Amino acid sequence: MGHSATSLNLASIIEHNARLTPNKEAVICFDKRLTYGDLNSAANRVANVLRELNIGYGDKVALSCPNVPFFPIVYYGILKAGAVVVPLNVLFKPREIEYHLRDSDAKALFVFEGTAELPMAQMAKEAFEKVETCEHLIIMTQSGESPFSEYPSLLQLMAAVSDKFETYPTAPDDTCSILYTSGTTGKPKGAELTHSNVCMNAIAAWELHVASLEFKTKEQLVCLITLPLFHTTGQTAQMNAQLYAGNKIVLLPRFEPQAFLETVKKEKVNFWTGVPTMYWAILKYVEENKIDVAPYAESLTVLSSGGAPMPVEVMKKFEKIFGVRVLEGYGLSETSPIVSFNHPQLPSKPGTVGQPIFGVEIKCVDENDQEVPRGERGEIVVRGHNVMKGYYKNPEATAEAMKNGWFHTGDIGVIDEDGYLSIVDRKKEMILRGGYNIYPRELEEVIMTHPAVSLCAVIGVPDERLGEEVKAYVVKKPGAQLTEEEFIEWCKTQFAANKYPRYVEFRESLPIGGTGKILKRLLKEELMNK
Repeated sequence: MGHSATSLNLASIIEHNARLTPNKEAVICFDKRLTYGDLNSAANRVANVLRELNIGYGDKVALSCPNVPFFPIVYYGILKAGAVVVPLNVLFKPREIEYHLRDSDAKALFVFEGTAELPMAQMAKEAFEKVETCEHLIIMTQSGESPFSEYPSLLQLMAAVSDKFETYPTAPDDTCSILYTSGTTGKPKGAELTHSNVCMNAIAAWELHVASLEFKTKEQLVCLITLPLFHTTGQTAQMNAQLYAGNKIVLLPRFEPQAFLETVKKEKVNFWTGVPTMYWAILKYVEENKIDVAPYAESLTVLSSGGAPMPVEVMKKFEKIFGVRVLEGYGLSETSPIVSFNHPQLPSKPGTVGQPIFGVEIKCVDENDQEVPRGERGEIVVRGHNVMKGYYKNPEATAEAMKNGWFHTGDIGVIDEDGYLSIVDRKKEMILRGGYNIYPRELEEVIMTHPAVSLCAVIGVPDERLGEEVKAYVVKKPGAQLTEEEFIEWCKTQFAANKYPRYVEFRESLPIGGTGKILKRLLKEELMNK
């Protein structure tokens, strides 16, 4: 590579702004504040560190780091070197880290020191020492001292190299990152995204925000990031999009409603993207503590939600209390991520994820890959600049997903007469009860409207007679009274006889993953192990 004059490197997002406005703030995390100039220089140092380790074009580098400034610094440093970023979930245990290092052919692993509760560096060390193909382990510590004498600290390595670096001229179709999809089926697969995929998606994500700014402002805008940066939405739809626009990103390593409100007020936050469970937690906190949100909500311009469908009740309530529009979108790791969005210039349809973004097409198809009529259910397929190259080293899975020139999402959707897409369910989460397809999402929407219900998840449980039976897991509102019998009787009034949940289990809480989604997989595993 490198012979063509056509090049595109995602790191140009920060280089461009460092050239134009080096003194504008770029990354804020508690009391740490980095300008675009600082961020670019630090990323240059990381690229120089990689060059000294003989890591360059096309090499894979794993990055395990929470939402702290080290993440963007190392992320863009890896890209500047022409290498490929492999972000890892910070909650991974040694066995999972080992699998990802092997599967991605990572040559180096950058890991954050972690905390007493989450000893990230210790777990990474255990995994790293089992993987002969991974040659370097580099520890990111705030103090600059490495906890292990045999493995260097990143700050020490950075101090020894120059802050000037000429970015490698990657081609638009070169791999930029490999994002592992949380294997709903079998082992996680690595989606290979190109520089062009991610750049185009970051630009499209920013254009969606621009459309929502009725005011034309000379000032920098501020985006709060509470979704993990190792996940595609935090990484591209927020970090890459906002830094492309020359805005400020504020990182919160841990989402908590109180910290959310205080940060929004202190940093005058305009944009935030959350998953539905975060919106739910904020509402619950505000109601329980009788907080007047007006002084906190002044700067908020537009909020977005993704990752899982937002219960319509939660969205309406949030918009009413905060007086700000919440736009829902839809995307996947394999689509860099954004596929569709409720566009600000059109009315939102709550319960839908809007229409496709610029340059992207969608349709819903049946089992024979034929498009279904508007208003009918089908598997959502996608075509556009956002679709990945393929699954890394997995031609079978790639061929299965990329049939007939369209990426098959495995999600079931409906496109209405105005072209708005609704996600009905995951193909894989569908419950097959006595030959009937039951979509948990539809049941959850309705159950969430019950006055005593705060949160719920519906799954299929094995049943000898019908194959699968419907079970609801419910978190009650504080102080709410509701018995199993009352709940099931109420469900009978809401759903067809073949649909309503036959079982209910009340819980204090539901398992929630690193990206804020309810982990139905864990509820299912729990049943299997009983």
